[in-house]
Amino acid sequence: MNAALYAATLGLIATASSPALAAAPQDDVSATISRDLPGLMAIYRDLHANPELSMQEMRSAAILAKAARAAGFTVTEKVGGTGVVAVLKNGEGPTVLIRADMDGLPVVEQTGLPFASTRRGTSTAGVESGIMHACGHDTHMTAWIETARLMAARKSEWSGTLVMIGQPAEETGEGALAMLKDGLYARFPKPDYTLAFHDSADLPAGQVGAAIGWALANVDSVDIDVKGIGGHGAYPQATKDPIVLASAIVMKLQTLASRETNPLDPVVVTVGSFHSGAKHNVISDDAKLQLTVRSYSDETRNHLLDGIRRIARGEAIASGLPDDLMPVVTVKEPHTRATWNSPEFTQAAVADLKVKLGEGNVVVTPSVMGGEDFGEFRRADEQHIQSVIFWVGGVDPAKLAAAKSGGAALPSLHSPFWAPVADKVISSGSEAITLTAMRLMPRK
Repeated sequence: MNAALYAATLGLIATASSPALAAAPQDDVSATISRDLPGLMAIYRDLHANPELSMQEMRSAAILAKAARAAGFTVTEKVGGTGVVAVLKNGEGPTVLIRADMDGLPVVEQTGLPFASTRRGTSTAGVESGIMHACGHDTHMTAWIETARLMAARKSEWSGTLVMIGQPAEETGEGALAMLKDGLYARFPKPDYTLAFHDSADLPAGQVGAAIGWALANVDSVDIDVKGIGGHGAYPQATKDPIVLASAIVMKLQTLASRETNPLDPVVVTVGSFHSGAKHNVISDDAKLQLTVRSYSDETRNHLLDGIRRIARGEAIASGLPDDLMPVVTVKEPHTRATWNSPEFTQAAVADLKVKLGEGNVVVTPSVMGGEDFGEFRRADEQHIQSVIFWVGGVDPAKLAAAKSGGAALPSLHSPFWAPVADKVISSGSEAITLTAMRLMPRK
């Protein structure tokens, strides 16, 4: 989007946040959001059309920072790279942290939306690609802006400290740790509670859900470099074929889930990439495997990673390879650690929202094997911080029902076709987070 339209978006933020248009405390939260929705959708469309890759979210961060300042927050930028921290102190009481993630994905958008992204960029790893908000972070940022406005306008109804953060690099699992390492809990008030939401490709538009306990999984990326002794394809007896060895490793890895892990403790070990050789009649001397490994507890994670190393080495020994040609297993760091929804805290939040939003509009959801670094904000002080990340449905209910009845499959998060029902996500997300924050900080 050109500079003039960007300036118009920032102007829209300033106007919509001015005292003359701020919601009166007695206004119903839902009614206020409905009134604000046209302006919010303009902000959303701008963010959607202008996504930024991880650790490059300068434009998005500037939009969040300007909106928070206009609402009366004290704002600090460039925390952990491009992160935004907005603080609103409002008397004695607990500290609540609310997070929105800002980064897009290296995906070429194919939604057909009139405001679809045509942006391209180069990641910090040096890879050039299209860019798309294929995970809905544009809806998260827009709801964050509305939540900041709602909380500022209702200061007479709550007491405590509100810390709102725009987080970079959720997609790469770097952003939360980067902000924490840059002194998030030393430079700014440390939270008693952390809140966030993520749009969902599984729930009907506007429905709010939360898992009790484990919400999202540990995510590990593992490389296995399988060595061999190459040679002519017609004389395999003179070689140690790394493709045959790597194939044996792939098959044996499946027993980590089927035979070494409690069936009630979900795990995933997926080999997503297998590369070796360059010609029909040449046996190569190397094969490379790339794995994604998912788990919940740290103990299960360690068992899986140890098992991968053991299987790779054991199969190589069985193939007759010498010690200097043992496979090399590399676990990428940092990895994304599992996200835990504090059980009693989450149950209370769900129960409260069922009363305020309607019984059928709030559900308990199962744990999923996706990853999300929001859990790092609780892990920084597990003994004192309670946390919940909600899901907010983004799927047209009619399309969801049709898909469940055998109709066309629906796009998932990270799909180039993912286009959530954005107004419903923004409305329900901002309402759920605002009501939960206000419940945690009652005025006495």
